[in-house]
Amino acid sequence: MKILIVGGTGKTGQHLITQGLEAGHYITVLARNPVKLKIEHHNLKVVQGNILQIKDIENAVRGQDAVLSALGHKRFLIPTTILSKGTANLINTMEEQHVKRLVCITSLGINDSRFKLGLYYTLFVVPVILFFYFRDKAKQERLIMNSALDWTIVRPAQLTNGKKREKYKHGYNLGSFIRTKMISRSDVAHFMLQQLTDKHYLHKAVGIHY
Repeated sequence: MKILIVGGTGKTGQHLITQGLEAGHYITVLARNPVKLKIEHHNLKVVQGNILQIKDIENAVRGQDAVLSALGHKRFLIPTTILSKGTANLINTMEEQHVKRLVCITSLGINDSRFKLGLYYTLFVVPVILFFYFRDKAKQERLIMNSALDWTIVRPAQLTNGKKREKYKHGYNLGSFIRTKMISRSDVAHFMLQQLTDKHYLHKAVGIHY
């Protein structure tokens, strides 16, 4: 497949790129700073651009079969709309260009999975550190859910840099009110790539953790 990856310079995004290339896909990455991406491959195309600029997205989306979004940032302590505005731009462009399949990573603890990241996140990390970030992620999810796309939202537990196991739990009502569950970025990427051809979670938000 021809796949556009948004957020490809991040830790999860780089796993999406390497695993996607290993699976034989043709990968395009939209990157604000392409120099951050050290991966080289004959089936990899890196397009410099900003998710907040419509023309950049139009050029990147054109001709793709699907889009994987690992969009994120580290501006946790100030109000931002990067995730929601960037995703709105992406959705509008995909709908205009008839690119239907979108798989997007958000997080447990968002919308109807609220409180499912365990007490530490629920009582401290989310309200104190990630309040604005999670608020924008919640808006991002609602935009996706209200779109005309064939979407799947992937909600991982706390992300780690562990190895790919290819053995993890996925489904609805996952997570814990008490304990913080874990999942490696590599396994999240593995699951997201599987969703390109697996329609079980079409128009669903699915949790994932060990």
